[in-house]
Amino acid sequence: MEAKKKITKTILYILLICLALFMLVPFYWMVISSLKLNKDVFSIPMRWWPETMHPENYSTIWKKLPLLTFFKNTAKLTLCTTTIQLCTSCFAAYGFTKCHFKGRDTLFLMYVTTIAVLWQVYMVPQFIMMRKMGLNDKLLAMICLQAFSAFGVFMMRQFYDGIPNELCEAARVDGMSEYKIYSHIMLPLSKPALSTLTIFTFVATWNDYLGPLIYLKSQEKKTIQLGLKMFIGQYSSQYGLIMAGSVLSLIPVLIVFICLQRYFVEGIASTGLKG
Repeated sequence: MEAKKKITKTILYILLICLALFMLVPFYWMVISSLKLNKDVFSIPMRWWPETMHPENYSTIWKKLPLLTFFKNTAKLTLCTTTIQLCTSCFAAYGFTKCHFKGRDTLFLMYVTTIAVLWQVYMVPQFIMMRKMGLNDKLLAMICLQAFSAFGVFMMRQFYDGIPNELCEAARVDGMSEYKIYSHIMLPLSKPALSTLTIFTFVATWNDYLGPLIYLKSQEKKTIQLGLKMFIGQYSSQYGLIMAGSVLSLIPVLIVFICLQRYFVEGIASTGLKG
């Protein structure tokens, strides 16, 4: 019986390793393609290792595009959006979980229901509203629109729901205000959930293409995703440079994930206990 369990576990690990390697193939192809000439990217048969490496693609793309400006704009948009969304999601989730007021559950249900509404449904009204507010072609428009997240509130509420209410009640008896209860009790316990929400928000904002495409028109305001599109022409595309830029744009996401991955799995597990 014990030997059968070991064999089953071994087969399972082999399948998981094969699946992980299979999912890494697109990333490997992207990195290798960034070191190829444009004519060799889609060569037939496909070459998994190029005959000659062309690392100059990375220096060329810096010369052809103002990548530093694009990275600054993307970093500003992503950091501001992530920070504000963490604050709004945490405070709203705390209010919906640990504070009692009339219509709390109904209001939360109405708010979370907006997750089911596709962004494309209210995309045009949002654009008209931002234009009337004079925020067209400004990063502030993107920050304001993404500062609140129903998904973030839902995820943080699921985590806070697992923290005993007795901790907050005891703190209230001791005379602590709601802000002190949150900062001294809830916040230190929220690292796994906050790390998970940070990764989700950071990746979604950094890789967003459609939003900046709609609101940002001038080149000095564009993000890295819009900048890479400049290599796509009507009849041809410089795929080698596009892949080099894609690799560069992936580095900040990898850094954030590596720094927070120790809390990521714990946060996913803890926020999914109840639902």
